[in-house]
Amino acid sequence: MKGLLRTLMLLLVRFCGAPIAARAAQRASRRCTTTPRILLIRPDHLGDLVLTTPVLQALKTQAPDAHITLMVGPWSREVVARHPALDSLISCPFPGFQRAAQRALAPYTLLLSTAQQLRQGNYDLAINLRPDFWWGAALLYLSGISTRIGYALQPATPFLTHALPFHAPEHATISNLRLASTALHILGYEALTAPYTAARYPLQCKPSSAESQWVEQRLQHVGIATDTPLVVIHPGTGAAVKLWRNAAWIQIANYLVNQYQARVVLTGSPAEQSMLQEIAQGVTPAPYLIGNTTVGQLAALLLRAQLVLGVDNGPLHLAVAQGTPTVQIFGPTDSRIFGPWGLPERHIVIASPERCPTCPAIPCGRLDFSADELAAHPCVRLVPEQRVLAAITTLWESNVHRI
Repeated sequence: MKGLLRTLMLLLVRFCGAPIAARAAQRASRRCTTTPRILLIRPDHLGDLVLTTPVLQALKTQAPDAHITLMVGPWSREVVARHPALDSLISCPFPGFQRAAQRALAPYTLLLSTAQQLRQGNYDLAINLRPDFWWGAALLYLSGISTRIGYALQPATPFLTHALPFHAPEHATISNLRLASTALHILGYEALTAPYTAARYPLQCKPSSAESQWVEQRLQHVGIATDTPLVVIHPGTGAAVKLWRNAAWIQIANYLVNQYQARVVLTGSPAEQSMLQEIAQGVTPAPYLIGNTTVGQLAALLLRAQLVLGVDNGPLHLAVAQGTPTVQIFGPTDSRIFGPWGLPERHIVIASPERCPTCPAIPCGRLDFSADELAAHPCVRLVPEQRVLAAITTLWESNVHRI
């Protein structure tokens, strides 16, 4: 029933939006501007927004006279609020990303109201940055934006004027850079220079001096001196199937304390505090727990660390943006797409050694397992502690100058 409703609504959107798109094309043929207005849409949360930051800087570097607007969810606004390449930032409670149930027609009523809002922006070009986000493509279509760029994935393709073939698997940042390069070419600017690497197009999400000072004050308050080696462990994530074992984190934390005389800090959201406390109870001396930070404060803490450990989650991407070495444990998600966008020698990805019994392959790409299904999907939990310990040794010895 839900699929039928979406099919009918998409047909209605195409029919009703056709005159709007036609008028936009006519206006574009008559318009000549030296200050193009570019709109980017990215509905995701922390990690994906961090991975988007190279695109923002690349666009501003190649088109310094362009006016760049980014539309994000209110849940990730803070990640890019201070990005120097942005001229404006607007929020939208994108359907499917609020992690809460919605009424059946809510995505379509929001689509119409948001499109009406965007028509006031007089944008020359828009990019739907998330490859499989059909709602974003439909929004650009109804907004009367003449040039609409995205990937040729159904059902989004009919709403785009430029639908690029999707290269899979490909790192998410590279996919975004391809779209940005096409946009620059269409607007008459020089396209982005290949190869698309982290060295050429780095992440950008730096803390302020006030945020770094906040971190130092918190650490000194609990007896962690400025010259003390610090390791941050962020064991939580948005999907339970990506979690490792608490007992394994306890073993890793104790090893860091005994082998390197490091102090361990555990970070996580308020909902993850019980997990952090369980881990902390098994570690001596007890790790310092930091939760409920701003994105900038968390970035400052990760910048202060010598090493950051965790599963596939947003804070690990934030750590990469600080240049801090990381060890990242992956299972159902594909590290070729969502792995660290940083210098390869500073980051180690440990993938699950085998697929789950009922999954056709690994990585399977599925995250929406119910609590009853989790026992049959232990891919991340199968990662042995020895692999993580070996990765820690490699990074610690090669990055000893940071200690």
